Amino acid sequence: MDYISRFRVEPGSQVDLSKIDASFKDHHESHQHALPEIDAYRQKLADLQYLMYAENKRSLLICLQGRDAAGKDGTIKHVLGAMNPQGCKVAAFKVPTREEAAHDFLWRYHRATPAKGEVAIFNRSHYEDVLVVRVHNLVPQDVWSQRYAHINHFEQQLADSGTHILKFYLHIDANEQLARFKQRIDDPARHWKISDSDYSERPLWDEYTTAFEAALSQCSTPHAPWFIIPSNHKWFRNLAISRIVSETLSALDMKFPAPTVDINEIRQKYHQIVNQGHQESSSS
Repeated sequence: MDYISRFRVEPGSQVDLSKIDASFKDHHESHQHALPEIDAYRQKLADLQYLMYAENKRSLLICLQGRDAAGKDGTIKHVLGAMNPQGCKVAAFKVPTREEAAHDFLWRYHRATPAKGEVAIFNRSHYEDVLVVRVHNLVPQDVWSQRYAHINHFEQQLADSGTHILKFYLHIDANEQLARFKQRIDDPARHWKISDSDYSERPLWDEYTTAFEAALSQCSTPHAPWFIIPSNHKWFRNLAISRIVSETLSALDMKFPAPTVDINEIRQKYHQIVNQGHQESSSS
């Protein structure tokens, strides 16, 4: 199955999340069954990110969105954690600071976009300003409704500058969210993840559904596609995202840069040093 085609939101289409099975797991029977494939894609991600860092000509921006407990942190840890931190950064966006709120809504996001050779991961993203802002009426409708166009222009600008953009909506259903809330209560090691907002936002499930569907429908473009990833099974989420990212990077036909030195000359110098060391060792 082609996961890129299977999960991508086609530009101009209307998303209906109720028609998408959050428990989909393709042909895999279990995590154990899928593990060799997951590990293979993790290694491929590591190799491709190293190549992007060395080439230093383009960048990758990965945006993660989803409901509370959808698995954004887990995705970063299990999938994107395969990458070398030297060429990868994560930005998490929460309530804007006073400084951020004093600027246009895209200001804080633009500052966190990746430089050439880098991978940047947004844990929540600029879409918060058409999600939580919309659901909670933090700005008037005539303000947030214009932001879809602003977001599309922002992403087009990044793409024109050599940034490849992949956006993943981690799709879980209401029962799975509740099960994950229970895990947090039952496991002391997860207590730190619990917040009042988990429960204050839960009654707004339908409102968030409408907001997510609007963002996914209006802001999936050829240069910045949205992917709706079935995420009730964490291991399938990891497999699908690592596969889509690695296949996207593979298609870029990246090349290692040419050496900046004469390799034959360097090889001769190396052998001179080695031979000198052998001679000194023999004489002693």
